[in-house]
Amino acid sequence: MSVLGAQQAPLDPARQEAFAAEVVDVLNKAALALLTSVGHQCGLFDALAGLPPSSSADIAKAADLDERYVREWLGGMVVGGFVEYDPEGETFVLPPEHAASLTTAAGPDNLAGMMPYIGLMGEVEQQVVRCFRDGGGVPYSAYPRFQALQAEETARVYDLALVDTIVPLVPGLPERLRDGIDVLDVGTGQGHAPLVLAKAFPTSRFHGLDQSESGIDTARAAAARADLRNVRYTVADSTDISGEYDLITAFDVVHDLARPAETLAAIARVLRDGGTFLMGDIAASSRLEENIGHPFGPALYGFSVFYCMTTSLSTGGAGLGTVWGQETAVRMLEEAGFGNIDIKSVEGDPVNVYYVATKR
Repeated sequence: MSVLGAQQAPLDPARQEAFAAEVVDVLNKAALALLTSVGHQCGLFDALAGLPPSSSADIAKAADLDERYVREWLGGMVVGGFVEYDPEGETFVLPPEHAASLTTAAGPDNLAGMMPYIGLMGEVEQQVVRCFRDGGGVPYSAYPRFQALQAEETARVYDLALVDTIVPLVPGLPERLRDGIDVLDVGTGQGHAPLVLAKAFPTSRFHGLDQSESGIDTARAAAARADLRNVRYTVADSTDISGEYDLITAFDVVHDLARPAETLAAIARVLRDGGTFLMGDIAASSRLEENIGHPFGPALYGFSVFYCMTTSLSTGGAGLGTVWGQETAVRMLEEAGFGNIDIKSVEGDPVNVYYVATKR
């Protein structure tokens, strides 16, 4: 059948109505995502979680915010099903079952902490639209908030799970770290992962590398505040790594890079014999059909269009985006000289997988 013939096929009214309702739901939930982002950034969910049923004035006072804005925000939270409202007393309450996914105390389960990424994507929307028409990409400099958001997100995971859950994915690694080894974190951002590990394993030596000067400045300041002498940070390109290391990590970074193949080859070059490369990255397939039904599928493709793919393309890079799934990752690791590649997941984390590889 031709495309024209397909367009002229009779409509199924019930299917059309159901899809229209779904699109309306998308619109409502997009607005709800931005309201949730505001609530997270303004501390409103934490304030609500610590209060009994309260008026908008009491909630605004507890959060030290403007009451008129808080009242309107609460209206969106009520009609969106996040907050419960008693019209007789004009009071609002956050159910504990909802707080478990919205507050700082929820740690990695705090999904509200992911919503600022929606606002970040909106900030560059017109630049992305231009790229659809003209090609190219949106430069990293267009995302001044990205590194701070990424640091906040990863800290929720690393503080709880890096030492006790992620490191033990590599057999014998906790013992090696306790004995003392050399560790490099590639694309370290603001350096939180090496900081957590340096505190937990004082005998080992940790090095964080990133091309962002502001990120490295933040990392160095955090290490100084913690008075850690076994961690250092360097501004450098991920394709130009020097030294020798027993363990190299790269968390949620390789698929973003302009030159991922060259970075993996550089990592293999400086990894000592018997050393380990531990790479955390998106839990998705390189094949589109395998990602249908993924619980975060639309978000992964959205993040790729609005950040991962386009920032790489802006430098003339590979622009892997969601093409970087498990199949492509394994192939590129093998081409870089890695063998014995084991893919592991962490219970309760549908977004990330961890690749454990050794140099051939």
